[in-house]
Amino acid sequence: MAEPFDPPEGLRRIVTCNDDNGRSHILLDGPPAQIHEVAGLHEIWTDAASGPIDARETIDRGTGPVQLSPPAGGVKIRWFVTRPQPEEIPAEEFARFVRAAFEDIGAGDHQPDTTRHPAMHATHTIDAIILIRGEVRLLLDDDETVVRPGDVVVQRATNHAWVVEGEEPALFVAVLVDRS
Repeated sequence: MAEPFDPPEGLRRIVTCNDDNGRSHILLDGPPAQIHEVAGLHEIWTDAASGPIDARETIDRGTGPVQLSPPAGGVKIRWFVTRPQPEEIPAEEFARFVRAAFEDIGAGDHQPDTTRHPAMHATHTIDAIILIRGEVRLLLDDDETVVRPGDVVVQRATNHAWVVEGEEPALFVAVLVDRS
């Protein structure tokens, strides 16, 4: 069995910007700005996808309430952690816990069909999801596959869930682009 890890520890985001003379430098260097432990979301950056980038802007776009999806037309970059389902928690209680977590991150309406798994959800985004550590089963309505470190899933607004294989939490990096 792999050693357990505490995902918030050691996660580092480095954000660059330009000064008024157009010279590039590091704006932020440190841990995630916001963490939603229950949902396992560790925010790196959220931004609008339209319009030119203002590289002189010094706002930390990783702050604010943790939401599952980016704003309309926006982009969200995050780490997320999925932990093994505790065996000692009854299925009905686990389903209520998962439902409450989705509601807390503004995604109560993102669960069209949870009959296969309580964490099934869909967003209006196209996502690049890269597994960094651990092993998971990607569940879809009518299919599934095992995802291993280094695998990239292009998630295209489909109903899905991530289920940990084994006892080690899974650590992902995700880039979500809103297409609503």
